[in-house]
Amino acid sequence: MARGGARARETLVRVTDARTAPDPTSAPDPIAALLAVLDVAPGTTPGTFTATNLPKPGGRVFGGQVIAQALVAAGRTVPGGRLPHSLHGYFLRAGDVATPVDLAVEELRDGRSFSARRTHAAQDGEPILSMIASFQEEQDGVDHTEPAPDVPEPEDVESAMDRMGHLDHPVARFWTHQSAFDVRHVGGSLYLGPAPSPEGRQRVWMRAKGPLPADQLLHRAVLAFACDQIMLEPVLRRAGLSWLTPGLSVASLDHAMWWHRDVRVDDWLLFDQSSPSAQGGRGLGAARVFDRSGTLVASIAQEGMVRIPTA
Repeated sequence: MARGGARARETLVRVTDARTAPDPTSAPDPIAALLAVLDVAPGTTPGTFTATNLPKPGGRVFGGQVIAQALVAAGRTVPGGRLPHSLHGYFLRAGDVATPVDLAVEELRDGRSFSARRTHAAQDGEPILSMIASFQEEQDGVDHTEPAPDVPEPEDVESAMDRMGHLDHPVARFWTHQSAFDVRHVGGSLYLGPAPSPEGRQRVWMRAKGPLPADQLLHRAVLAFACDQIMLEPVLRRAGLSWLTPGLSVASLDHAMWWHRDVRVDDWLLFDQSSPSAQGGRGLGAARVFDRSGTLVASIAQEGMVRIPTA
């Protein structure tokens, strides 16, 4: 839940007994909305693009959205057949959902098999994200993968919709009815309270709620979008916190991803997460992402600001 902070996660306590379910037919199709914001439009000069934003409680741009847009923009400037295999980005300022995002791609290098691009995202001339990504042609080489953990199948795990779909509250509606993703926490979520016991491990099944076009750049960008909402949860889990902890303030600071293989985000993906360290108001979240067959498709790391009031 990058760039959201405490203001974007207003407490749900006062509505946990409200059983008036939002009408999902009155909301825009979340998959169509996701694809629209990732379809960045060419700007007036080469290497520039503009993009719109998804609405979000609190009025701030979702960090996963802007890093996915930056990746799509960079991918549209590389030679055909080259896909992103890694990115490293820094969130610099909170974005405003009412202001379009301007994307400028710098072509750093095109080698025989690799391309490097730097993308800056800005609003009203102020940078909100700086990202560098590397792209590679498909090549043969050494091939191995660590095994996936043994967890229940996604059909046997409670979803965010099961947990919060009945709540008539803007934050609950955003992460259930308006979200493009079906999210299922193995062992329970942190939406309405802390975990029964504090530990820095978390396993989550996730997939898009509908089919996506067969465009691998798009699927890799959608994975960058989707993972941002859960990357810092192991930090909260280890500290005995939840998204409802009074005064909690959370914001993504940086984000790193490595794609090892092709990925389909409209099929179930398992996030095997951990939090190696937290200190100084910052926490590190890490994830290994497996497809349903148990193949490792991506690795992710994110450090974020995690603050709670002190007595």
